[in-house]
Amino acid sequence: MDPKLLLLVPLAFVCEYCDSGLGMGYGTILTPVLLLLGFEPLVVVPAVLMSEFVTGVTGAFAHHSLRNVRFERRSKDTKVAMVLAACSMVGTVIAVIVATQVLPKDKLKLAIGIVILAMGVIILATLRRPPKFSWGKITAVGAIASFNKGLSGGGYGPLVMGGQMLSGIGVKNAIGITSLAEGLTCLVGIIAYVIARGSLPWHLAPYLMVGALLSVPFAALTVKRMPERAFKPAVAAVIAILGFWTLAKAFGWA
Repeated sequence: MDPKLLLLVPLAFVCEYCDSGLGMGYGTILTPVLLLLGFEPLVVVPAVLMSEFVTGVTGAFAHHSLRNVRFERRSKDTKVAMVLAACSMVGTVIAVIVATQVLPKDKLKLAIGIVILAMGVIILATLRRPPKFSWGKITAVGAIASFNKGLSGGGYGPLVMGGQMLSGIGVKNAIGITSLAEGLTCLVGIIAYVIARGSLPWHLAPYLMVGALLSVPFAALTVKRMPERAFKPAVAAVIAILGFWTLAKAFGWA
């Protein structure tokens, strides 16, 4: 067994704890780390999507059970999650086509690094001065975020979380909504990858799923008393650093 595989369980645990607790960070942090460990992009991204589909749905259920969010049939939370998931489908499919048919492997790592670095910088830049929100913007945000998700395995949560909070949705509700919408978006990405590539290597997915699933109940419990404002700048800084590091690897600087 590759010793690096043993690192995936605790790594996924930490990343999913961050994601289920803040609504962001799993794929955005995990994808560049896996790339830096030497795994190929078209091995990493489908595995991240598969694990986050499972943990997204599980996390949404955990948040609903603890009343951090309400997913009743006609609730506002359910409607927002469905709108985000629906508008995300187009972006995810286009991203998978780009990743599998347009960009060569060496260029894909470069693109992933650029996307992740840009996300970190944008989050940091808008911490105190967020842009104004509208339903049109949240639809566009869902599509753009899903494109990032399908291309890099990350970048979905920061955009979607920010869009919801700007619409007046509470932070705890937004975290639960993001978990469900992201899980459904990941499912679309998985289907698109299977159609585009046929057989894919899934050997990373079980390790990621085990670690991530173990963290979900702890993260959902933490949300009730989590100082979200204190954690978000740190997460954004880590995202930007990992993006720069991934770019450095793509250019052969590190």
